[in-house]
Amino acid sequence: MNRAEVWQSEDKPSFKSNRQALRFIGGNLVSFFGDQIYLIALPLMVLALTGSPLSMGIVAAIERVPVLFQPIAGVLADRLNRKRILLFCDFFRFLLLGSVGVLFLYETIAIYVLYAAAFVIGVLGQLYQTSQFASIPKLVRKQDLDLVNAWNTGMFHTAVFLAPGLGGWIVAFYNPGIGIIINSLSFFIGFLVVWSLRLEEERMQGEKRSFTQDMREGFHFVMQQRPLLYTNIAMFFSVFGTTLFLTMMIVHLKAGIGFSAVSIGWLLSIGGVGAIGGAVLSPILRRRVTYRTLLFGCGALGGLSIFLFSFYQSFMALALLNAFGTICASISSPCIVTLRQKLTPEHLLGRVQATSRFMTWALMPVAALVAGIISEYISTSMTIAIGGSVSIIASFIYLHPSLKKVDREGA
Repeated sequence: MNRAEVWQSEDKPSFKSNRQALRFIGGNLVSFFGDQIYLIALPLMVLALTGSPLSMGIVAAIERVPVLFQPIAGVLADRLNRKRILLFCDFFRFLLLGSVGVLFLYETIAIYVLYAAAFVIGVLGQLYQTSQFASIPKLVRKQDLDLVNAWNTGMFHTAVFLAPGLGGWIVAFYNPGIGIIINSLSFFIGFLVVWSLRLEEERMQGEKRSFTQDMREGFHFVMQQRPLLYTNIAMFFSVFGTTLFLTMMIVHLKAGIGFSAVSIGWLLSIGGVGAIGGAVLSPILRRRVTYRTLLFGCGALGGLSIFLFSFYQSFMALALLNAFGTICASISSPCIVTLRQKLTPEHLLGRVQATSRFMTWALMPVAALVAGIISEYISTSMTIAIGGSVSIIASFIYLHPSLKKVDREGA
């Protein structure tokens, strides 16, 4: 029996008694809090330095370029020591973002420094997410995977609910640099949590193959599984539309409408309430509605909420539209993850996940840059309206017959 088989055969405690899993979820909650503060602080930092929506589009595009490295990240996560990867990514994100925050506080940072930092943060984020996804089965029993993933998703939505309001106050009454420093500290806490976890300390043993062969296997499986392929195609276009929206949402609310940082924070927190509601509704709806119908409905209605977002200026209307969109996203996202898990053999999970992210996120850098260009030369409202329209059109791809077949087979 090889090391991988020995590890898989080891007994693990039930979820309620699994202190490692609970520490892992708690560490993610802290990290999610920091990320939500970062999402408010970074656009306001760019606006303070340049006053240009195009600059925000460039920063967002650069941060998303590393999604093109996802197939490589998938192979690295399968080949290298995952715990060391996670520690490396957390520690250097702590150092980098802490430095950026301090430089901004002392007014000694230039926009090109943010460009460089955004790229490095993007690379480390992609590698971390893939390695973390592949590490979770090492912490818990197979029958507890759904429960752990649900709790982890719940922690994310809790952060989306609570952190933006706090972040808005911090940015408004102190400085965006303080928000970035807080995010850096969340990565240091994440580093300490990962350090305490018992993950495999040696590489998985097996046949030595080239990077190209390993990546090709993941792509081949996705192309052969039609439900995965068409779901990814739908998300490819949908992500383009939502990236147009998300890249300019804070800029639109701040520069286009004139909301304060505090108001923006509360608006995003209300969206977090919607996300929690959607996460609760998702398993209930799944028992009554097919994957095909659920994904199409959430895609179309979520896109419509983005489209309408561009026409309103009142806080309440925008908060409700954002909350409705997050409800749709938090209902559909677990369905897509579940489809990947149920249709993919265990030994391919890392590469199929990385391949799917590559296929669905490939246009994110382009979309972010396009968002900056349209907003700079036309308006942020037009950018958001286009994003919503693209998302609505993309939802019709979910009606492909292969998804209907999946429901019939009980996946």
